[in-house]
Amino acid sequence: MSDLDFMKRAFELAERGRGYVEPNPLVGAVVVRDGRIVGEGWHRRYGEAHAEVNALDVAGAAARGSTLYVTLEPCRHHGKTPPCTDAIIRAGIRRVVTAMLDPFPQVAGKGAELLRAAGIAVDIGVGEIAARRMNAPYLKLLRTGRPYIHAKWAMTLDGKTATRSGHSKWITSEAARRRVHELRGQMDAIIVGRGTLVADNPQLTARPPGPRTPARIVLTASGELPESFRLLETIKEAPVLVFTWKSNTSRFDRLVERGGEVIGLNGLAGANLPIDAILAELGRRRMTNVLVEGGAGVLGAFFDARAIDEVHAFVAPTLIGGEDAPSPMAGTGVGCISEALRVAEWQCEQIGDDLLIHGRVVDPTTEVAGWDASG
Repeated sequence: MSDLDFMKRAFELAERGRGYVEPNPLVGAVVVRDGRIVGEGWHRRYGEAHAEVNALDVAGAAARGSTLYVTLEPCRHHGKTPPCTDAIIRAGIRRVVTAMLDPFPQVAGKGAELLRAAGIAVDIGVGEIAARRMNAPYLKLLRTGRPYIHAKWAMTLDGKTATRSGHSKWITSEAARRRVHELRGQMDAIIVGRGTLVADNPQLTARPPGPRTPARIVLTASGELPESFRLLETIKEAPVLVFTWKSNTSRFDRLVERGGEVIGLNGLAGANLPIDAILAELGRRRMTNVLVEGGAGVLGAFFDARAIDEVHAFVAPTLIGGEDAPSPMAGTGVGCISEALRVAEWQCEQIGDDLLIHGRVVDPTTEVAGWDASG
């Protein structure tokens, strides 16, 4: 087997941590001696031992003189756990193969440098593109201070998200809705607008629960919300945040009394809420993955802000018709096709009777896909 074959196994292991380790990166590690895997590990949960340490623990004495494959450069600093470089040196590893350097400032090449100083051969770049794809949310948060944005919608084959009367339950199948709940369970937050709250009164929880409990976020420029809604009724199950203009915050005393949080933004009441300011606040809270579920106005606002990184579009084999029936995305939109965002490396999967089209967004003005957050 080649270096790339062993690195692919490390990637498979790393994926097991998705939803559990954020805001840390997904990392997998494999210890190989004489062409045979003698230890495997991955970062299982935020604050717990890193992948390298777990793999070395499994390998035990067999690690001495072996090669360690790891999807991200080993750390050399004390955080919630001791430096992985110390464990690698103590174990007697002969060679380290890593997919990419970790841009986290306290690592950023220093881990590889320390290992080389200890006489360990270090090879960098095996599977780097895959590593950047896998950890795109982590890399974006580090590079920009903003979370990675997943846009999700369900629509008919003719591009409608509801009938002309607003009826939308259910466009997609139960199997597709189960997939949405799985996706929610990997998120730090789910965002909707006031219109979706009024029209659908959703819970926005993952059922059954996933590895994460996402905060439910409502955007309301007007400062208006219904007197009663399911987010408020389930506030003990998951946090509720409302973004509005600062001049509106006094309207939400009841929400705050129930345990919700209101974030007032500076600006002129009546205008659309600034998406970048919202993302900056979520990034400050170290939210890594955020799901935007709609409606069309909110999705359009994120589109206009060029803030969408990844798309999850569920398409049902039904036709609704009607010029007044809504589509997934409103906003201002682009003036010419050359300005349109492209979905790259897209995949199409049949789920029940529906199709899921999933891919990463490419901005033609930079030709950079959402996963390539190298800066």
